[in-house]
Amino acid sequence: MVAKLFTNALLVSVALLGATPVIAQVASPTTTIPVRVDKLEKEMRAVQRKVFPGGAGMTVEAQVTPTAPTAAGVPASSLISDMTTRVDALERQLATLTGQVEQQGFRLKKIEDAMAAQKLAADAAAAALAPVTAAPSSVAATAKPAAQAAGVAGASAAATTAAMASKRPPSGDPAEDGYLTGYDLWEAKDYAGAQKLLSDVVKKYPKHKRYSYAQNLLGRAYLDEGKPVTAAKVFLENYRTNPQGERAADSLYFLGVTLIELKKLPDACKSFDELQAVYGANLRDYLKQRLPVARKEARCGV
Repeated sequence: MVAKLFTNALLVSVALLGATPVIAQVASPTTTIPVRVDKLEKEMRAVQRKVFPGGAGMTVEAQVTPTAPTAAGVPASSLISDMTTRVDALERQLATLTGQVEQQGFRLKKIEDAMAAQKLAADAAAAALAPVTAAPSSVAATAKPAAQAAGVAGASAAATTAAMASKRPPSGDPAEDGYLTGYDLWEAKDYAGAQKLLSDVVKKYPKHKRYSYAQNLLGRAYLDEGKPVTAAKVFLENYRTNPQGERAADSLYFLGVTLIELKKLPDACKSFDELQAVYGANLRDYLKQRLPVARKEARCGV
């Protein structure tokens, strides 16, 4: 359809360029005027057959009254006025065609804009589901919150982190302490502070029992902060690299929740289907209670 509109517009533009000199010469009272006008009318018919397939649209016949035949060798006194009338009619029709071409150009622009919007949506979905090739800490580093950019806000975040850390006596296990403090910060809605601590745990202790917990909570911190694409990458990475981890099932569930937020309902349903197929009856109660509600929200099976 887009190619057809573009072709029609091009044909009319070419016809208009070719017709202009003819119209300019019609006023000359010579014996070639009828031939030129007839040629112009034929060109108009050809253009209309392209713009209006099947005969739709207006006709090119000029609405004039035929002149009565005159004696041989005597010029028709109405010849110039007759031709002028016919040319005037053709010019009006050309103006109408030009307006229709402009309308087609406007519709073409709307189609192109819609296609561009669909491409952006597809790119967002692909980014959300693409395998994560960088360490989660680098993902967090690409989204530094504005609070860390300001000195006062940065000092406040540091004070909050110190206060949270002081709530728990050191256990001697830095991975455990980092995860628990990150949890406290997330619960207090200090998402930037939580992301920093949890990213450190994920980066430094990939074999620790808290790795799966920290990775999943890192994704939730991004999701709750309003960064669903980054959250989706972190959730997918946790499930993909450590499917037997303690919070791998949670990450698969929250991946589906994140895709709902991104308006990718079919992909969310795929995530929930995978969750049910892989973990089934082994799902912890927290997920068993929430999964049916999430599937309904994603319109799975509808």
